[in-house]
Amino acid sequence: MTAEHPIDPPHFLSVGDDQRRIAYRTRQGNSPTLVWLGGYRSDMRSTKAEFLAELAQREGLGFCRLDYSGHGESGGRFEDGTIGRWVEDARTVLDAAVTGPVILVGSSMGAWIALRLAQIARAAGDRRRIAGMLLLAPAPDFTERLMMPNLDAAQREALARDGFLTKPSDYSPEPDLYTRALFEDGRQNLVMTDLIETDCPVTIIQGMADKDVPYTHAMELVAHLPFAGTIITLVRDGDHRLSRPQDLALIGRAAADLVAASRDGA
Repeated sequence: MTAEHPIDPPHFLSVGDDQRRIAYRTRQGNSPTLVWLGGYRSDMRSTKAEFLAELAQREGLGFCRLDYSGHGESGGRFEDGTIGRWVEDARTVLDAAVTGPVILVGSSMGAWIALRLAQIARAAGDRRRIAGMLLLAPAPDFTERLMMPNLDAAQREALARDGFLTKPSDYSPEPDLYTRALFEDGRQNLVMTDLIETDCPVTIIQGMADKDVPYTHAMELVAHLPFAGTIITLVRDGDHRLSRPQDLALIGRAAADLVAASRDGA
């Protein structure tokens, strides 16, 4: 049983003008700190998050994870969520709970959050804060690049008329909800419009059998990452979850490599 067991209560922070209550868990350890950024409708108790919590404890690393507003143990309504809002959640938790360099591990939408955090850190002149990024089935700009082109006329009409649309989910009995605000805010947070200067090594792991995020999207992302330390690993039979034992082992090795690289460059 690890220190990250469900009996451990989360900490909470009030974020934004609406003072929404954001839940997070943190474990102090050696630098760099691994930071888990989950996907759309996911939470900080997911299989990959728990795996990384155990890895961090075993290796004596710091570890931090959070639930965006409207997710998991955090407050706020899910339908009020946007990329910009969830970036603010993650940034506030990082600033309050983590000192020193971090390795951002972003899954699906969490990769978009991670890339926006890197852009914000760079704009603030803090180029040493993010020591590495591990992006799993990355879905940056998914609203504009992956969803909008595939919406049919009825879905577009529903989005314009009702302010939201729903789609069946492969991961939950309840359908996924996508709001007009999510799409509009997404256009203000696009990252794949130019080069993305991360100032750190980036490792991408992408399943080629992913039905949600085609592996070609990950390849396009690589073209926007000019840093020489960018690596992509394609898993021939990997799906979007990347949660099989062999996938987790690959994620663990990639995280360890990024930790070692950050220490070598310190």
